[in-house]
Amino acid sequence: MRPIVLVTGASHGIGAATARLFAAEGYDVCINYLADATAASRVVEDCTAAGARAVAVQGDVGKLEDIKAMFSACDDALGRVTCLVNNAGIIGHACRIEELEPGVLERTFRVNVFGVIHCIQEAAKRMSTRTGGKGGTIVNMSSLAAHLGSPNEYVHYAASKGAVESISVGAGKELAPEGIRVNAIRVGTTNTRIHTEGGNPERPARIAALTPMGRIAEPEDIARATLWLASPGSGFVTGTMITVSGGL
Repeated sequence: MRPIVLVTGASHGIGAATARLFAAEGYDVCINYLADATAASRVVEDCTAAGARAVAVQGDVGKLEDIKAMFSACDDALGRVTCLVNNAGIIGHACRIEELEPGVLERTFRVNVFGVIHCIQEAAKRMSTRTGGKGGTIVNMSSLAAHLGSPNEYVHYAASKGAVESISVGAGKELAPEGIRVNAIRVGTTNTRIHTEGGNPERPARIAALTPMGRIAEPEDIARATLWLASPGSGFVTGTMITVSGGL
C-alpha cells in the first residue's frame, strides 16, 4: 500500500509543492486548504496525474473541530495518515511589537502553535504503535525567524515558530518509542505570496541580497527537505531542526 501524507495549507506555496512532490514519490495525498477551493483542486489534479489518490479537504487549522473533521475525512477517503506535514501558518502584518494588535497575536498563535499541537495529537492517535498504529513521520514548518527574532517586523510570528521548535523537540522525544519521528524545518524566506499578503512585498528581495546563495528559497527547495525527513533516509533523525535558508 502507498503511504498517506496529509499536508496542511496545501493549496499554494510550500504546501502545494510538497503535495505534488510526495505524490510523484509514491504517496497518496490529503490536501488541506482554508479558502481557495479552485487552487486546491488544481493540486489534486496534479497529484492524480502523478498516479496518486488525492483529496482536498477544507478546514481551518486554527479550529480544533475542523482539524478533527479533516483527519476523519482523510481516514474515509484515503486511510490513516503515515506522514503529517504541518505547513499551514500565518505571518500577520509587519509591525513593531508595541503596534501589534491583540487579534493578530491571538490568531497567529492559534494557527501556528495550537494548530500544530492539535494536528500532532490527531496524527499520533493514528500512527502510534501504543494504540495499534504502525508508526509514521511528522514534519513541522518552523522559520529562521525563530532564531533571529524578526525585530521591527514579526516578533509575534518568530515567537510562534520558536514554540513550534520546542514542540518538535519534545514531541520527537516523547513519540519516538511509539514509532513516530517528529522533526522541523527552519525555513528561510521563500518565494510565496505570504509577504505580499502581509503587507511587506519588498522583503524577499531584501533578504535575497543578504543570503550567501544570492536568492531566496523556492517552494520546491523546502518540499525536497520535507520529503527527506519523511523518508527512511532520515530514519535515525527525530526531535531535530534542519535549516533550509541558503546559508543565511
